[in-house]
Amino acid sequence: MRLNLLIPILFFAFTTALAATFVPSGARAQGVERLGDFADWSAFKFTEGDSVTCFIASEPTKAEGNYTARGEIHAMVTRRPAEDRIDEVSIQAGYVYQENAPVEIQVGAMKVKLFTQGETAWAVDNPTDRKLVDAMIRGSTMVVRGVSSRGTQTTDTYSLSGFTKAYRAIERACAG
Repeated sequence: MRLNLLIPILFFAFTTALAATFVPSGARAQGVERLGDFADWSAFKFTEGDSVTCFIASEPTKAEGNYTARGEIHAMVTRRPAEDRIDEVSIQAGYVYQENAPVEIQVGAMKVKLFTQGETAWAVDNPTDRKLVDAMIRGSTMVVRGVSSRGTQTTDTYSLSGFTKAYRAIERACAG
């Protein structure tokens, strides 16, 4: 499965808008470069001013829940070396998460709780991100369980096939 181009374009638009808020007008984000597709994961790179950002992303192979519609669903690992943000794991649910309801990620026997804001969930700290990435490198599937603001429980299953190769691609492109 190849990641839909809509995700990196939306990510690029968001980061460009954010960068325009905080970066002097002479420094703008450059286009997103696709580093490659690796089985179920895709790797990308872009530059904001002098800072390079890389990320990998995937869509779930299975999305379950009693809902009628959902937006874009994907998992990402982002590297922003200039900000000392390495291996930041995030989940985009395709809906607004229920307030104060943690999201659970399971990779093999390891389970981790994430905090949420709007449609996105993140690990609580860098060591948790690192544990998740290590588990994703070793694992074959990742299951994400969340609850929407309407109380709908969802379970999204991601293949980790190609994760390691995609991760190595952003390690090389965004060393930090």
